[in-house]
Amino acid sequence: MSFPRIIALVLLTILLAGPVLATEKDCCQIDQGYQIIWSGTDPIMTFKELASYCAPILWFSPDEPNLERAEGKDIRLPVAFPFEEQPDSPLVYYMVRTLMTRPDLVDPAIYRDHSNRIDSQIDLRVLVGIDLDYFFYFPTEEGMGAHKHDVESVFFKIYVHHCKDCTEDRYALYIERTIAKAHGLQWYDNTLVTDEYTEFPMTILVEEGKHASCTDKNHDGIYTPTFDVNRRINDAWGVRDIMRSGGLYSGGFQAWMAKVRQLRHRVFPPLPADSPLRENFSVDGVYAPDNAIYEVRPFPRPEDVDQEKEPTLIHFIDDKGDEDWPEVLKSTGLRSVTRWMDEERFINSLSISYRYDGLNHGSRDHTGGLSIMFPLLVVKNVSDPVAGGWFVNRIYFKDKHLRDFAWNIVYTPSASRWVDGYFALGVEWDEDDIGDIHTDWMTETGVKFRLNMSHTPLKFLSVLGTDFWGVRVGVKNKGLFNWESIGYAIEVGAGVW
Repeated sequence: MSFPRIIALVLLTILLAGPVLATEKDCCQIDQGYQIIWSGTDPIMTFKELASYCAPILWFSPDEPNLERAEGKDIRLPVAFPFEEQPDSPLVYYMVRTLMTRPDLVDPAIYRDHSNRIDSQIDLRVLVGIDLDYFFYFPTEEGMGAHKHDVESVFFKIYVHHCKDCTEDRYALYIERTIAKAHGLQWYDNTLVTDEYTEFPMTILVEEGKHASCTDKNHDGIYTPTFDVNRRINDAWGVRDIMRSGGLYSGGFQAWMAKVRQLRHRVFPPLPADSPLRENFSVDGVYAPDNAIYEVRPFPRPEDVDQEKEPTLIHFIDDKGDEDWPEVLKSTGLRSVTRWMDEERFINSLSISYRYDGLNHGSRDHTGGLSIMFPLLVVKNVSDPVAGGWFVNRIYFKDKHLRDFAWNIVYTPSASRWVDGYFALGVEWDEDDIGDIHTDWMTETGVKFRLNMSHTPLKFLSVLGTDFWGVRVGVKNKGLFNWESIGYAIEVGAGVW
């Protein structure tokens, strides 16, 4: 064959192979910043397979009391609930909380096995998203409010991608965000939206003694605010190993609050043999050779609890949502999927307080009243994109029969710290005794002290719909550019704001 013919044949081969090569390169790829957790051609997956592919690494403090000084393959933490069989390995529970289906398909999303939940199956062909939760049980919790039994959790939002550019139908799973829970308060959540620097399996730092969960985006064992958590940064709890000592540290996170992690205190997930994530943690073909590997098990039902032997355990099981999980939701389009991904709705972000303010030029202005604070967009909180604080509305009524009224916009650095400064700007309408209404600009600045009542003898106050109560002390001025009407303001009441 002549040389020109060879060249022509090579070029023809490249041209014919080009689309295939491009397709394979683009297969299962969506936006930059997402790493494939799993991809394959079989859309049917059991609960156990799903939980195994997506499960996180757990990283304990070297002084975690429940470790009992174990390390490496000897670690048996977390453990099974006392009413269940304990395997010869650590154990993590999972719950497939929600399945969101595609709007254009009516095929069933789940094939339930009621006798053995672990074998129930999902069909990825009809799914857009999955809420997958993991729970960790510890026999004891130490520090302030120490008690027997402790259950902490991590929630994953998983996007199901249908690979249309592949040579055959393929499906892929991506973790869109990780929500690591801390002490049961949504404001303390350590939330990480996946970006190009996020590495999987997700590493979860486990707080010493108290067991709050915190995301570690790059597996370095160090919590870095704004990097390992990139949502509600000022309120995120982080990981505070010093809490075990019994102190109350509810201000902003500081680096000295967390201890240095060591590789021998990591516990690995049971990644299946075809997981693309195993290779980074394998030595000579052996996955996690120096560390314990936990087992995954479906979260138990309330009827499984032996209430005679362990009556206090029932509320740990009973408050985790629908026991007949998962809930199947049908998406109505892109907007519903977007709402599902970013579904943080802070229902308890309404604050109600008794207010007393006084100015220095007449007894008419020394009045008590009612103050109400709520999100800036009424149903949605607005965060400062630079410093991470919050803008909220405040209205208050005061004077005789609450005849005076004011509206402010208040800025506060956080919604959950023990003490925060704040600044308010707004308008006040003041009615005098003869019915005339005086309109004035007003400014106010001061500090807000908050206390999480759930860890105090006054925890019964949480029945009012919020765990936080607080006191606000400020300096108020009528006017913007003059300082002739300066007084004080005090508010006492319930709510984060």
